[in-house]
Amino acid sequence: MLYWLTAWSDGGDFFNLFRYITFRAGGAFMTALFFGFLFGPPLINVLRRTQGKGQPIRDDGPEGHFVKAGTPTMGGLLIVGSLLFATMLWARLDNPFVWMVALVTLGFGLIGFWDDYAKVSKQNVKGVPGKVRLGLGFLIAGLAAYWATVHHPDALQFQLALPVFKDTLLNLGIFFIPFAMFVIVGAANAVNLTDGLDGLAIMPVMIAAGALGIIAYAVGRVDFTEYLDVHYVPGTGEILVFVAGLAGAGLGFLWYNAPPAAVFMGDTGSLALGGALGAIAVAAKHEIVLGIVGGLFVVEALSVIIQVLYFKRTGKRVFLMAPIHHHYEKKGWAEPQIVIRFWIIAVILALIGLATLKVR
Repeated sequence: MLYWLTAWSDGGDFFNLFRYITFRAGGAFMTALFFGFLFGPPLINVLRRTQGKGQPIRDDGPEGHFVKAGTPTMGGLLIVGSLLFATMLWARLDNPFVWMVALVTLGFGLIGFWDDYAKVSKQNVKGVPGKVRLGLGFLIAGLAAYWATVHHPDALQFQLALPVFKDTLLNLGIFFIPFAMFVIVGAANAVNLTDGLDGLAIMPVMIAAGALGIIAYAVGRVDFTEYLDVHYVPGTGEILVFVAGLAGAGLGFLWYNAPPAAVFMGDTGSLALGGALGAIAVAAKHEIVLGIVGGLFVVEALSVIIQVLYFKRTGKRVFLMAPIHHHYEKKGWAEPQIVIRFWIIAVILALIGLATLKVR
């Protein structure tokens, strides 16, 4: 919205700053961070009063989690609210990719809110049936995938770009749409599975989003794409403003989610943030790189899949408990130890993902 102040600029005044994506990204970061600090305490108080017993705790979960009973959930409202407010204020609203990523975030956030409300109101960990959540998620992802494809350059439509291999594209044809849908829904649910410890999900999300934001900015500039030998996707640079807002909103939330958490993000936050990561990757044509920078989420999801399939086949478990962060809890690792080590892994994976920009 503030971008339109450039209409008042003659090219050499203060208003000219709003032409620059990096300036507006900084503004989005500070706006979202301030929004989180300002509205965090009153939101937490409202959630605590209205939810009573807070988020239900699994009976079969680690013993240390029972002390968290009564902690309110739906803290994702703070993240999503801060993020979307900052994005609408600082991003160019004539950019189709900004709207795509923002609406995916909002859509998955609403699914998560419904699920959180069902859990809290019924004091049941099951919430909304999984098939319903997946169905709605695929609907939103399908619309987003089609929207992205329509706004990609003709040479890139329905194409899958491969990292490392220069100028290599796989023509998926119409199957690109379901592939992109799987990327978005898979990312949303992988982040959702990771959100099991105080501060565990939000920092890796910010790290992965930061890496994807740099990639989106790079592929949205002709000079960068020529130097890096990557495919040029006009308009994706504006996603950096959204990512900066995500970082500010994430830090604002982490202030209250740091151990011991005053609030959980719930599915409202985890589904929204995961969907955002998937949408950014699809917009920037770096779907496979998402599997690298978001490798921590991939491992968390795979640990659940492996556990379920192996148990159904043999009646035995591969992990003491899934997702894998609970496995390490069962082994006696302290919660902060698991969280910080997973953060370190997320940083390493993000750097590897960024390296694919230049390794050709």
